[in-house]
Amino acid sequence: MKNPPTLELNPSELFLNRELSLLEFNRRVLAQALDETVPLLERLKFLCISSSNLDEFFEIRVAGLQQLAEINPNQRGADGQTPAESLVAIGTRAHALVQEQYRVFNEVLIPALEKEKIRFVRRSEWTPEQDAWLRNYFQNELAPVLSPIGLDPAHPFPRILNKSLNFIVSLSGKDAFGRNTAYAIVQAPRALPRLIQLPKGVEGSGPHDFVFLSSVIHAYIDELFPGMEASGCFQFRVTRNSDLALDEAEAEDLLEELEDILAQRQWGDTVRLEVAHNCPERMISYLAEEMQLQPVDIYSCHGPVNLMRLMQVPDLVDRPELKYPAFVARTPKAITGDLFAAIRSKDQLLHHPYESFTPVVEFLRQAARDPNVLAIKQTLYRTGPKSAIVEALIEAARNGKEVTAVVELRARFDEEANIDLAEQLQDVGAHVVYGVVGYKTHAKMCLIVRREEAGLKHYAHLGTGNYHPRTARMYTDYGLFTADKQICQDVHAVFLQLTSLGKVTKLHKLLQSPFTMAKGFHTRIEREIDNAGKGKPARVILKMNSLVEPEIIQALYRASQAGVQIDCIVRGMCSLRPGVKGLSDNITVRSIVGRFLEHHRVFSFLNDGAAEVWLSSADWMERNLFRRVEVAFPVEDKKIRARILEELSGYLADTAQSWILQPDGNYVRPEKIEGKAIQLKILEETP
Repeated sequence: MKNPPTLELNPSELFLNRELSLLEFNRRVLAQALDETVPLLERLKFLCISSSNLDEFFEIRVAGLQQLAEINPNQRGADGQTPAESLVAIGTRAHALVQEQYRVFNEVLIPALEKEKIRFVRRSEWTPEQDAWLRNYFQNELAPVLSPIGLDPAHPFPRILNKSLNFIVSLSGKDAFGRNTAYAIVQAPRALPRLIQLPKGVEGSGPHDFVFLSSVIHAYIDELFPGMEASGCFQFRVTRNSDLALDEAEAEDLLEELEDILAQRQWGDTVRLEVAHNCPERMISYLAEEMQLQPVDIYSCHGPVNLMRLMQVPDLVDRPELKYPAFVARTPKAITGDLFAAIRSKDQLLHHPYESFTPVVEFLRQAARDPNVLAIKQTLYRTGPKSAIVEALIEAARNGKEVTAVVELRARFDEEANIDLAEQLQDVGAHVVYGVVGYKTHAKMCLIVRREEAGLKHYAHLGTGNYHPRTARMYTDYGLFTADKQICQDVHAVFLQLTSLGKVTKLHKLLQSPFTMAKGFHTRIEREIDNAGKGKPARVILKMNSLVEPEIIQALYRASQAGVQIDCIVRGMCSLRPGVKGLSDNITVRSIVGRFLEHHRVFSFLNDGAAEVWLSSADWMERNLFRRVEVAFPVEDKKIRARILEELSGYLADTAQSWILQPDGNYVRPEKIEGKAIQLKILEETP
């Protein structure tokens, strides 16, 4: 590997801050809520997604930086910033983002929704009939499950569940025991709906009128404190560190260890306090002191403290014209019927969500029912509830197949679901392993062993995304079916390594993290550099979710300096600075944000005219390249390779949904926006 660029640049000039880059992605998501070409209820969804993304950002990213600031305050990231410096920059950017979220909600979306007779009815607007209906609702549905806690020495401040809805209430007067209680806390159980739809029969109510749970509790809070006066009631929400602290090396049984610590996620260290914008400063200070938070950690909310709860509105409103047009994912004719025969004839590619995920499920179902199939090996990272994939594996095990499932128990926020599916598979006799200690198994692989006339035959499916039928309808991903002997041998070798914990074996065609993937991609970048040095055309096209690993970014800088044209399509985090004179003049970075979440990872190298295309589940991040089990697989079928390259060209030509990364880390829309968005184009053109 050659030396880094010789330009005299400090780290902050070489690399963008990864956390700020992630906040920039969230800003692009929020911008979709302002885009009037997007159907109105979908715009509301984008607002909700931006809120949910920000929750996870604080639970994981900010929480991790806060811990690092305590443990190793002088450690600097690739961009040269200490944890404390990053937190200050994050605070400035995040506060502005939250302010913009509520501006979009109050000033843009609410008026637009009201024009369509979809209303969030404020307390000041309730008719007497609505007031009577809501009071009755409060008394019969809410009050019986609410447990107000007056704060005094016998009733200390309660533990606040992560991301739960709570109220701080200021009280005056004496309670039944003659005590003066200044404050009380009311916690809203998660079983309660955060949005209440007013019945059409209640006078003054339109077809789609909603009231926030917080408004109802606020309106009748006095009824929870008889004989006292509630002089103020203000909603608040606490975000906690949700990254699990698991000592895998010391765990005798990873499943049992995870089950023991999962409950701790709700009670991690506090990271953020969200509170009603009109809450008095003295009450905010009281909450902050109880939560041990600083002013920078407090976020003022001009509306519901959890905007994500609005995600249910589109499901409650039957207005198809305000949503994206429905579409049915197509199933290519080549992979209907006998899938084994189709895959034997040639490699088969699926492009989700434009093409159906059903053939992947059917691949396993046919294997489960085929008497000639002997064994099925499958990785499972995220599968969703009541997964058809898991059901097919259970059926196969019951039918006597040798089923091996590598279940990644540590898939963040899916740990409980994966524990459940692991137990389901174990109950029917499947072999279940949990991957490798210290390395998450993120590779997406399925291998089927079948007895045929010529002997045992292997069939594989490799993907860029999860075996998750629901997200396959929302995320863009590629899935490749192949019976290529060497690729199938490689997949078998990786499964053997995961289950037997054997040594690294040399693979024929696959690149594997944490062993050969980083080196393999570096080698291909260097080859483009050599070709450029010889005066040959040289080009790299990269598509991924995140590009932050410092060494591979420096390799791209060297390639740019050598004259290699590099075009990157990076949905989320990107630490590479494009367009810096003398460093990255030949690099462009764009992000596509649209109806579907861009999720596939594609790596293309011109290779002196003999183009290589690789697909993978791995982003170019340190964790994917060095701390996870991942695979990258070559696309060798000429027609499939040409199809993928054509689609990459479409992404690079897109101006309707693209954002262009500037050297300073900001993203801007193209100067001239024309033509159809690439997602719509593929949706219309998929045969």
